[in-house]
Amino acid sequence: MTATATQRIREIPYNYTSYSDREIVIRLLGESAWNVLQELRGQRRTGRSARMLFEVLGDIWVVVRNPYLVDDLLEHPARQAALVQEMHHRLGEIQKRRDNNEQVAELLLAAEAAVKRFDESFATTRKKREQILARLSKITRKHNIMFDGLARVSHVTDATDWRVEYPFVVVNPDSEDEIAPLVRALIELDLTIIPRGGGTGYTGGAVPLDAMSAVINTEKLDKHNGVQYVELPGLEGSHPIIHCGAGVVTRRVEETAAAAKLVFAVDPTSADASCVGGNVAMNAGGKKAVLWGTALDNLAYWKMVNPQGEWLKIERVHHNFGKIHDEDTAIFDVHTLTSDGLNTVKTERLEIPGHKFRKVGLGKDVTDKFLSGLPGVQKEGTDGIITSCAFVLHTMPKHIRTICLEFFGTVANATPSIVEIRDYLLGHESVQLAGLEHLDWRYVRAVGYATKAAGKGRPKMVLIADIVSDDEAAVIEAADHIVKLAQARDGEGFIAVTPEARKTFWLDRSRTAAIAKHTNAFKIN
Repeated sequence: MTATATQRIREIPYNYTSYSDREIVIRLLGESAWNVLQELRGQRRTGRSARMLFEVLGDIWVVVRNPYLVDDLLEHPARQAALVQEMHHRLGEIQKRRDNNEQVAELLLAAEAAVKRFDESFATTRKKREQILARLSKITRKHNIMFDGLARVSHVTDATDWRVEYPFVVVNPDSEDEIAPLVRALIELDLTIIPRGGGTGYTGGAVPLDAMSAVINTEKLDKHNGVQYVELPGLEGSHPIIHCGAGVVTRRVEETAAAAKLVFAVDPTSADASCVGGNVAMNAGGKKAVLWGTALDNLAYWKMVNPQGEWLKIERVHHNFGKIHDEDTAIFDVHTLTSDGLNTVKTERLEIPGHKFRKVGLGKDVTDKFLSGLPGVQKEGTDGIITSCAFVLHTMPKHIRTICLEFFGTVANATPSIVEIRDYLLGHESVQLAGLEHLDWRYVRAVGYATKAAGKGRPKMVLIADIVSDDEAAVIEAADHIVKLAQARDGEGFIAVTPEARKTFWLDRSRTAAIAKHTNAFKIN
C-alpha cells in the first residue's frame, strides 16, 4: 500500500468527525508523534501495535468530541476508570511488543501522557463546573447555567456549520441587567466569551474556538416596547422608534412597525430567525438597504457591554433618517455607564465623516471592522455584547410596485441592467428604489425557480425590485420603463400591485411557487 493511499484511509476508530487521522494524532500526541508514526509504517509487520494505539486514540477522541459521553462518564466514575484501565492495558501490550524500538517508546510516552490528560480532565471539569456554578448562580438562576450535552452541542456552531470546539458552558441570562455582571464573572473565571443570538450568522462569529469558552445566549432578551414617539438628540419634535432587547426576532419588529403603518428598514433574509442584537453586531442589511441603509443607518441608540464588563450606551445625534454616508459628519455620543447600567459616568463624542462608513460603490465595507472607533456595530461580537437597541422607523411612500425581471440571454448582456435601473431611478424626480435583489443562475437553479415567462425555460438572471412614490402615475410609468429596460436585454417583466402579490414576489426568492397566474400580477408587453 502506498503512503498516499494509507493517508486517505481512516484507521482511528469511532471518528465520525471531519478530522483526519493526522489531525487527531497531532492534536492528541503532537506533530513529532505523527512524524514518528509515518516512519514506523514501513517497519511494522503485523500492524497489531499500531491498531491498538489507534484504538486508544479513538477511545479518547470519541469521548472528547461527544459531550453526551463526557456527561455519562462524569456521572459514572466507575465507567471512566474502566475505560482508562483498558487504555493502559492496550499501551502495556504495545510495550511488550516494541522490541526495544526507541521510536515506539517515544510514541508510548506521548500516548501515556495523552491518557493521563484524558483521565485527569474529568476531575478538572467537575471542579471547573462547580466553580462556575457557584460564581454565576449569584448573578442568574442556576438553570440558566448549562453544562449538559444538548446545550453544548446546540451552541457549537452557527449557520456556517463550522465546528471547532464545544463551549464549556452556555449561559442564558433572564434580563439585560445580568449581562455585565456575567461578563465580569466570566473574565475572572478565565473563560473566553462568545455572544450569541439566533445563530444565523454566516461568518462564524458565534463559533467557539477555545474549549474553555462560555456562550452567552441573549435569546431571552426578547421584549420590545412597541412603537414609541420620542425626542431624539439634536432633533426637534418626536420621532417613531422601537426599543428592543437583543433577543427580539427581526420579523417581530417588522410586524410591529407594519401594524403602526411604519417601516422597519433592516430586513435580512434570516429575518424569521435572526435577532436584532446580531443585526447590530453584523450591521445587517436587506432589500430595503437601497433606500434606508443597513442597521447602522437606522440605529437611534444601542446599549452594550464591552470586554471589560463595562456598560456603554451609544446614541446617534442629529439622525438624518437616511443613509449615514449622505451626512457630511455623523455624530455619536458614547456614554460609559455605572456598573448597574443606569447612570452616565462620562461621555465621549465621536464626529465621523459620513463617507468613512462606506467604500465607494458598495452598500457597506465588510472589511472595515473599526468603523472609525464606533463600538459594537459590524464587530461581530468581538468588542462587546449588544444587549438592547432602538431603531428609527420610516414612513413608506403611498404607492408601491414590485417588479420581477427575468433575463434569458447571456449573463454578460443582462447584468448591465442592474446599473441601468439604478441610474434611472437615481435620476428620477419622484420615484425611488426601495428594494433590489439579484438572483444569479446558480441560485435560480438551486431553488428550482418557477419561471413566470411561459415557454422561456429557466432564466439566467432574475431581478426583484420595489419602487415607491407618492405619485401613483409616476410609479406606474417608472415600472413600465424598467420593464422596457429589461426587454431590451432579452428580459421579461412582471409587476405586482397589491400587498399580497408583492409579498409573493419576494417569497419567490426561496420557493418554487408559480405566481405568473396571480390575478394582481400582469405582464407588460
